[in-house]
This record gives sequence, structure tokens and C-alpha cells, in this order.
Amino acid sequence: MLLAIDVGNTETKLGVFDASGTLAGTWRIATQPSHTADEYGVTFTSFFAAANFAVADVSAIVVACVVPVIERPLFEGCEKYFGVRPSAFTAATQTLIPVHTDRPNEVGADLIAAAIAGRELVGAPAIVINFGTATTYGAVDRGGTYVGVAIAPGLQVGIEALAGRTAKLPQVALQAPGTPIGRETVSAIQAGLIYGTVGATEALVARIRGVIGDEARVIASGGFAAVIAGETDVIERVEPHLVLYGLRAHHHAQVRR
Repeated sequence: MLLAIDVGNTETKLGVFDASGTLAGTWRIATQPSHTADEYGVTFTSFFAAANFAVADVSAIVVACVVPVIERPLFEGCEKYFGVRPSAFTAATQTLIPVHTDRPNEVGADLIAAAIAGRELVGAPAIVINFGTATTYGAVDRGGTYVGVAIAPGLQVGIEALAGRTAKLPQVALQAPGTPIGRETVSAIQAGLIYGTVGATEALVARIRGVIGDEARVIASGGFAAVIAGETDVIERVEPHLVLYGLRAHHHAQVRR
């Protein structure tokens, strides 16, 4: 079994792939820089126990991490509790997709893993969107090369900023209110955030297509992908676990070398 781990700024996602390459189980925990190696190990093995997966069946672990302080305890916990030393996925270590940006080695591991999976699933050119802590719009050109990204504040960041910087605006559920004109506070915030993100998505997709090709396919992932995709036709496919699939592809490529 392959254990793929995607460490994001807000959440850490885990996925287990069986021998056939099927994603057999997924879990999420909050990303906490204060966690120790034992906390990671105990948490991860408890997930395995609850799912009736054998820890001993894990033969490889691959990690994409955008929070460097977490890497050491996470790697130590995996090695201690699974008996497997994880491999780090980065823009520099992967070989599946060319990266043509000004500083290729600085591109986030999650962006590259998602681009690999997105290209695999919908072809090229492609626009790979992630609705997470930040909303990112990765661009893969006709030749299958990753050429860059647009980054905007994420939906949760927006709602937290509103709630934190205003006296009376509350935290609200991030769902479409059904109208762009709110008639009370909650629906007004939902309308601004959801339909504002829809508008930004449609505008950025149009502009990126103008650079990489009008035929560029659009695939989205992240916690709010389904919400936004439900309000626009520009997103053709939603795949919640793009980064995990990209890590699987990377691992298979390394094994074949």
C-alpha cells in the first residue's frame, strides 16, 4: 500500500492507495506545527485501525508539504510507526511534468502534484483550480508543461477576514444563497463570497485560456470546489483528491525508474 500525505497550510490530507492503485481511504486533520512525531504516528495508525487497514501493509509513503516546520516530526512519526522512511515530493524531485516558471524549484509541491493529476485526468492544455486556504489557478500549456499560477485569497480566508475585522458580521456557512442580493446578513455575506468567487473564477479562466488556449479543460479540487462548480459551467470536473493522485503518479514513476 502507498500512503500519500498532502500537508497544506490549514489541513493535512492522507490517502491510502491499494496494490491496484485505487484510493482505498482518505482522512483529514488540522495542520498543527506543534504536533510531535508520536502525535502524528498515533493519529495516523488510529485511522488505519478504524478502517481495518494493516500498518504493516504500507510499503511506501510520499509527502507533499508546504509547511517546512512540520516535515521533521511528520517524517519521524511515519518512520517510527510505519517502519517506512517517507520520500518528499517537491518541484525539484519530480520528473513527470516540466516546470517553466522563473523559479521552478520554489513552486509549491501541492501545485505541481495537482497539475500532474489534472493533466492525467483531463489532458492538456488545462487549468487546475484548488479552492483551499488560497484559491489557485494552475496553468498547463498545450505541450503539457506547467507554466505558472494565479493565487487569490481563499473563501475561508475571506469569511474570517470579514468576521475578524467587523463588529457585527458573523461567521456563516459557505453555501450559495440562491440569489446575488442578500436580504439579511447571512445571505448577503454568502452572496458576496460565493458569487464573487464564481465571477473571479470565470474571469481568470477566460484570461488564462487566452494565454494557453481556448480549448483548455478546467478541473477543480479543494474543500469548496463542489460549491463553486455548482454555480458555474466553466468548471468541467471536480476531483477532491487531485494532490493525492499526483503523489501516486509520482511514486509509480519513481518505482519504474
